[in-house]
Amino acid sequence: MVILLNRAILIGRLTKDVDLRYTPNGTAVASFTLAVDRFRKNADGEKEADFIPIVVWQKQAENCAEYLRKGSLAAVDGRIQVRSYTDKRGDKRYATEVVAEAVRFLDSRKTEGRQSNNQEIGQEVGFSAEDIPF
Repeated sequence: MVILLNRAILIGRLTKDVDLRYTPNGTAVASFTLAVDRFRKNADGEKEADFIPIVVWQKQAENCAEYLRKGSLAAVDGRIQVRSYTDKRGDKRYATEVVAEAVRFLDSRKTEGRQSNNQEIGQEVGFSAEDIPF
């Protein structure tokens, strides 16, 4: 038996604020880009990063838009999706992104006059630090 697996686990910082939209039927969808450091430095001894597009749906999308900002540290657990579309010129294009199943906010920040901790927010969006396998 062959088991197929499509799972991505990332920890990085947001490159800009979350973009929250709603589909015509009212479903929330958020997108942001996560800057994730590479394991090794380049030939010049400098750190490099990959910039991974993330898509989040439903209540998690709204939570991300409320609590995450540019520079926020977040963990994402999801699957890689490749989709195709036709651009305005009629050329076929491809987009690769991670569709998040769970997002964990790793920074604590003050919200609405109270100090939120990672545990509270993490419970709202789906998984805890123990779920990160490293």
